[in-house]
Amino acid sequence: MAADLPPTLSIQLIEEPRLLKLKKMFISKFQSTPKFYARAPGRVNLIGEHIDYCGYAVLPMAIEQDILIAAEPLNTPAIHLANTNPLYSDFTTNANNIQINQTEPLWHNYFLCGVKGIKDHFSLDSPSGMNCLVEGTIPPSSGLSSSSALVCCAGLVTLMANGKTLPKVELAELCSKSERYIGTEGGGMDQSICFLAEKGTAKLIQFNPLRATDVRLPEGVAFLIANSCVEMNKAATSHFNIRVMECRLAAKLLAKSRGLDWKAMAKLQEVQVKLKLSLEEMLAVVEEVFHPEPYSIEEIGKNLGISSKELRTQILSQNTQDVTTFKLYQRAKHVYSEAARVLEFKKICTEAPEDAVQLLGDLMNQSHASCKDLYECSCPELNQLVDICLQFGAIGSRLTGAGWGGCTVSMVPVEKLESFLAHVKEAYYKNNNQRLALGGNSLFATNPGGGATIFLES
Repeated sequence: MAADLPPTLSIQLIEEPRLLKLKKMFISKFQSTPKFYARAPGRVNLIGEHIDYCGYAVLPMAIEQDILIAAEPLNTPAIHLANTNPLYSDFTTNANNIQINQTEPLWHNYFLCGVKGIKDHFSLDSPSGMNCLVEGTIPPSSGLSSSSALVCCAGLVTLMANGKTLPKVELAELCSKSERYIGTEGGGMDQSICFLAEKGTAKLIQFNPLRATDVRLPEGVAFLIANSCVEMNKAATSHFNIRVMECRLAAKLLAKSRGLDWKAMAKLQEVQVKLKLSLEEMLAVVEEVFHPEPYSIEEIGKNLGISSKELRTQILSQNTQDVTTFKLYQRAKHVYSEAARVLEFKKICTEAPEDAVQLLGDLMNQSHASCKDLYECSCPELNQLVDICLQFGAIGSRLTGAGWGGCTVSMVPVEKLESFLAHVKEAYYKNNNQRLALGGNSLFATNPGGGATIFLES
């Protein structure tokens, strides 16, 4: 059973300079000592973008960058939050009355999502208050899951402060639901890899039921993350939720066209399962059912036999009710083709043919093209960065995370690593002061890291 729980490690702080520094800052801030520490990693998704919320498997790995929290449970219900980064203001609230403001996705609201998730799950009548000092090394709004890592870390801290335990899989599912309190209709990849990651391996994450399978990446290549320095906050804009709704509407129209109970269908994967078709066959159905021109609310309503008002209030999320046109053909085509690329990527990693690296690179490049052209979740800077990475030695390069900004991930042969780093720095970062200001956090190699952990001082 213990293997199913997030690990708790006893450590000597003298050997952990970051934790030691955090402890000193905590003492100076709260005039008391932290009782434990929690860590939750960011992640990079290697392939499988925007398909977790459609029910399909994804292929991420945890990265070394993370959220760290020093925590002290209190005998009162007061929650005092502070951040080592002065850009993020202190915040105090009452654990019995947690309000999450969806109109302003401020940093403390993500923390409160994690707290509220645990409080509601266990129906805690008098949840413990806490002093918490947060430190993060994941660049914010960069597509590396800084916000989900904060939700997961807050959930883990709240669990510990209230003397509760949950298996990693349940904790991942709970934090995935909790993040929706802030208005993002995500699919669960970020929270799942945060808890289920293991050092040295990427993971194929599958949903319903949630499970993770090791994916051994090929030898002789490195995975490089490059930040476009265009920030994108999923909760602050409606792009992300519009895509979720387009996929939901596409699922309903496909179901209706094939005589299925469309009201019971919300995900494109559910339609495939019900029709018992392969992903390739689903792509043929998409070509047959949808036209490439955008659909109006009226046309979708007419197809489903409901009024535009019913469609808005019963199917669309709160923050997408003003949208008037939806691209169903393009979104469904991306999802079914991307889902197939994920399975192919895993298969190549498992079978390790001689040309594995080239094949994986091709899949990454196809994925970026689909994100750019069909899903329209890229931006000019990301496209430029992908082109630069491919020009200077990457075999595959693509946007990672939600897109519209954030990072690219590139697969680069180890022997080309140094020249790749030098050339990409020169071509993308050097002559741009804003990008230069972000400095060393913009371009780095990453290895698969471990999952969320509790640390106790021994």
